[in-house]
Amino acid sequence: MELPLKPDTLSKEKAETVAAGMGLTLPHQEQWDFLQSLHTMDLQAAPGSGKTSLVGLKLALLVQGWTSTTRGICVLSHTNTAKDQITQRITGTADGRGLLAYPHFIGTIQTFTHTFLAAPAIRGQGSRIVVVDDVAYAAAAHRTLMRDRDFATLRTTLSYQSDGERLLSNAHFVCDGGELNVASYRKLPFKLESDSGQEFVRLKHRLAWAGIFRFQDMYAIAERHLIRSPRLSRAITSRFPFLLLDEMQDTDAIQQRLLDKVFGAGGTVVQRVGDVNQRIFSGHVKDGTGAASFPSPMAAELPVSRRFGGRIAELASELTVHRSQRIIGGADREGTVALLVFDETSVAGVVPAFERLAAEFVPEEVLAISPPQVLGSRKRPGDAKQFPQSVACYVPDFDLAGTAPGAHASLHELVWTARARWVLGEAREVVMALWDGVRAMARPYLPSDAIPLPPLSGLERYPATAGGRTRAILLELLTGPVEEPGTWLALCDRLTTSIGELAGVTVWDIHGVTPLMRPEARPVPQHLGRAASLAGTIQRAKGETHAATLILDCLGRTGQRYDVVQTLAHLVGGGDLARATGTAKQAIQLMFVAATRPTHLLAFATRRDHAAPYAAALEERGWLLREVPAPR
Repeated sequence: MELPLKPDTLSKEKAETVAAGMGLTLPHQEQWDFLQSLHTMDLQAAPGSGKTSLVGLKLALLVQGWTSTTRGICVLSHTNTAKDQITQRITGTADGRGLLAYPHFIGTIQTFTHTFLAAPAIRGQGSRIVVVDDVAYAAAAHRTLMRDRDFATLRTTLSYQSDGERLLSNAHFVCDGGELNVASYRKLPFKLESDSGQEFVRLKHRLAWAGIFRFQDMYAIAERHLIRSPRLSRAITSRFPFLLLDEMQDTDAIQQRLLDKVFGAGGTVVQRVGDVNQRIFSGHVKDGTGAASFPSPMAAELPVSRRFGGRIAELASELTVHRSQRIIGGADREGTVALLVFDETSVAGVVPAFERLAAEFVPEEVLAISPPQVLGSRKRPGDAKQFPQSVACYVPDFDLAGTAPGAHASLHELVWTARARWVLGEAREVVMALWDGVRAMARPYLPSDAIPLPPLSGLERYPATAGGRTRAILLELLTGPVEEPGTWLALCDRLTTSIGELAGVTVWDIHGVTPLMRPEARPVPQHLGRAASLAGTIQRAKGETHAATLILDCLGRTGQRYDVVQTLAHLVGGGDLARATGTAKQAIQLMFVAATRPTHLLAFATRRDHAAPYAAALEERGWLLREVPAPR
């Protein structure tokens, strides 16, 4: 399909002019290959390679040269924060802001599915949508089950199941041969033809008729709509002759199947970008569908990372599990890789030792705006006897410190940290970090029967309600003049009102939470260092950039192996991932995500006896080894 573009839209001269205005440089041919391509393609981008900036530049150029007023560009991402990050890159110019208006569309895959497929299908059947949210659905399903005598048999049956409430809460539609069937997260403990099965299905359809849906329902309804309306996909591809899919590695099989049904006929130029090596195993398939099909064998690459130097890049290259990629360090510093070793008597000194190490190897002015971060694959210990098992085993008062990125119980400190990261261009995770911090801060002051505050993904579903207003407040806190007289208190008042609406309560302990909103509040325990107060999980650190990162050795969910130890064994043993077990690959892949966060210092921590077989070989590779002293 011929794209409605001016002939010189992607010319080198125009690209360099727009790039200069966005503060970007284009020194690598791989950047130009993607920037000037108007064909279907995949782009595999190394961490810190400037992928989002390059995508923003390309979209700005396309919008500037777009000539159609009825056909547009479609930009989709897995999360709303990824969408916000792209939006931030392109809205600096009047032409770039045009992408936010008709005929173009920018949003999440969920929003696209809802807007163009599921919502029209539901309205076409004479029904309505009141809410699309997993938490709200679970509450409504439980309330209906317990109060309605029509579901007495189901209520009794589920009471005998240890996961009965979860089975009910996870009831969702699946499209099978053009019909909507009902399933849950696992095989149901009864046949659908039984009395319990029929009540299970009836309850699901009753909530659907009332307009209450789960997020996954939208994909099934959309798929059925496509099957029943075969011309619909042609209409959508005619409307959107160019599709860009960002963060493609996070797209799951259900989302990909739906996108293939819409855009798979070839009428649209489809460009998919992401980093498959940052894909977390959980929730993805491995049979050639969904995100596992990305990138294609002939995908283009952005191998140069501007985030870190050669030493960290070399290590990261050895940890590329899903697709082997030689990552090149493009920063003007070599970087430091260190291993901290400890025993049970000195485990509490690991994080303070890391903070001293960061002060030694990272410039003070860098640490001032990007404090050292502590990451682990597991928040809290399980039932195994080994020690340590999780982040909580290393960080004193972990529950008080919170989990990154919502570690600050003080709203003012939380906002200050988030604004510093926003300025550095880390919009992808900053909004989520800010909202998670607010949720953690408010939780103790809400009544026990309040609706749990939804994650950020839940806020974006309700643009005209409290969810949309809350997102607007978060954006003001991140970008507005919050220090002007009266502005801070006004924003806090609006935020507390929105929290009450989201929680479904008219009265809550505002007087208790109000002190935490004052600029002088500092409720994070003073004996915790900055890094400890920012401790959190590797999974939540995707997309972040740190000056210094410490990766704590944590026990896997099976209680059998430690993830850092498995990674050290892989590095010292020759790095043959083809021979690694599935458990080892999962651990190494998590280490890749964490190891590609820092700009200056990457440190691992493990027990002395665990490190002993690998210490000499790691020192030969140029690693710095430090013993963590026992407390005096």
